[in-house]
Amino acid sequence: MMQSRFLRGLALLGLLAALAACVQTPVRTSADASLLAAQAAHEAALAAEPDWRLQGRLAVSAGGDGGSGRIDWVQRGDTYDITLSAPITRASWRLLGGPVQARLEGLDGGPLAGPDARSLLADATGWDIPVQALAHWVRGGRAPGQAHIEFGPDGLPALIVQQGWSVQYRGWTTGPAPRPKRVFATRDNASVRLAVDAWEAP
Repeated sequence: MMQSRFLRGLALLGLLAALAACVQTPVRTSADASLLAAQAAHEAALAAEPDWRLQGRLAVSAGGDGGSGRIDWVQRGDTYDITLSAPITRASWRLLGGPVQARLEGLDGGPLAGPDARSLLADATGWDIPVQALAHWVRGGRAPGQAHIEFGPDGLPALIVQQGWSVQYRGWTTGPAPRPKRVFATRDNASVRLAVDAWEAP
């Protein structure tokens, strides 16, 4: 069964413990006009650079089931190529697609395809992972549509609430173009935790 194979291959508890050890509750400030203007400028800069790559560690859970491992996410405009790998078994899974089609490779029964990554992953694993929105959130921006945002004392986003998800930012890179280092997204009993080791050009 794909889900049991996936769960066996990924070392969830170790990564969750490592992530939990560095969790701190962000201090939030009220969003004023200048902060919102700076955020809009940040999102405009992100839109002007639609191609990017991150490497790091991912942990997901839903209803007590979950998995974790290394992630290599390459984004080119609306299309994505995401590889998940288990450090112990060296098994890997690859998710490819765009707005209207997704494909999941590396399964025992062969590749699966679906209309979008979120539906495909839900059918294959039971997990709710909003891949297209997450592509915006992992860079510190809001996905299209209504969103609530709060900022930390550094003026960077501390919380985005959108599409029923609460997305918390637990660290940023330094420099003129900060990028998130740790992103924790939760919705009901589902969670997606990402620790970014490196941001690169694709």
